[in-house]
Amino acid sequence: MPDDFDRTEDRPVYVIGGGPGGLAVAAVLRERGVRAVVLEKSDAVGASWRGHYDRLRLHTTRRHSALPGLKMPRSFGRWVARADVVRYLEKYAEYHRLEIVTGVEVTRVERSPDGSGWLLHATGGRELTGRAVVVATGYNHTPKVPSWPGRETYDGELLHASEYRDARPYAGKDVLVVGVGNTGAEIAVDLVEGGAARVRLAVRTVPHIVRRSTAGWPAQSTGILVRRLPAWLVDGASWVLARIAVPDLSSHGLPRPDTGLYTRVRQGAIPVQDVGLIDAVREGRVEPVAAVESFEQNKVVLADGTRITPEVVIAATGYERALEPLLGPLNVLSPTGRPLTQGPHTPPHAPGLYFTGFTNPISGMLRELSIDAHRIAKALSRQAVFQKYSR
Repeated sequence: MPDDFDRTEDRPVYVIGGGPGGLAVAAVLRERGVRAVVLEKSDAVGASWRGHYDRLRLHTTRRHSALPGLKMPRSFGRWVARADVVRYLEKYAEYHRLEIVTGVEVTRVERSPDGSGWLLHATGGRELTGRAVVVATGYNHTPKVPSWPGRETYDGELLHASEYRDARPYAGKDVLVVGVGNTGAEIAVDLVEGGAARVRLAVRTVPHIVRRSTAGWPAQSTGILVRRLPAWLVDGASWVLARIAVPDLSSHGLPRPDTGLYTRVRQGAIPVQDVGLIDAVREGRVEPVAAVESFEQNKVVLADGTRITPEVVIAATGYERALEPLLGPLNVLSPTGRPLTQGPHTPPHAPGLYFTGFTNPISGMLRELSIDAHRIAKALSRQAVFQKYSR
């Protein structure tokens, strides 16, 4: 790309983030004849997927995980591996001939001085002017580790799940995994299968556990069907299904949750898809324990008062969106730091500012990113036509 890409006369749509959401939007915009420039702070597309643990596979089916305009190869199998997702994203960018600038991090977004578009401040002193901006920096952006009392004095090894790759460094070790979302559950299983001497799983809120597929029917397909149904109806149906498909693990320290599955989803907690956790807990290879409260040198203090001495603590404690430095002054974020709008909708006082990928839907993240891409592109192409004929 030439050095003067930011001085283009037609002022492109800037897409911040070269992950699945950003690439999908850029591809559909290109298909509609709208120029989009993807700005990616790392040196390649799909940076977050490159950093995930090796064992990871999509919890959504290949069919429902492809982005607009390019199917995932059948050779990837039904549950696509992390490395194949990276290969797919690379191929996607190449196939659609997307305009991508890597190594450029956008640090602040504000209205352009003339009020007709957006001004992006980026690394290297760049100032880029676009007629619209799509923020697609990702749901899992910045690792979050709780500020547990005494954490700084802990003598053992403490790392966030984002730093975990495989079980080899932990063979023969006593490991505590903190957090029982999909990441924590899968890392715990990976550790026991990889030879860790002992694996405990700290649980603050008991999760809903679902089978990834039942009699060949994937859990994602159910999520798609029920997404717009009333929570009470889905809660009741899932309660019945859980008692048929998932054994009661109460005697092993993992009781059934007392809140409905879809009620929990609407609060932001996606069910844990079983990739071996049920058997590992039932067989005693993964030991659920109480939540972590604090650290005392080489000890971890749990909520029930128990003190344990693991050699390694892996915090599968989630991520922050980290949008405040980028967008804070625009008043487009909720008190929890999430965008007030999503998809084709823009804040009334910030027209032309779009967001994608900041929800965690039960129907599958990649599927919803594809839907968002079409809706955002439709809104932006309409805007382009309006601007053309209003001059």
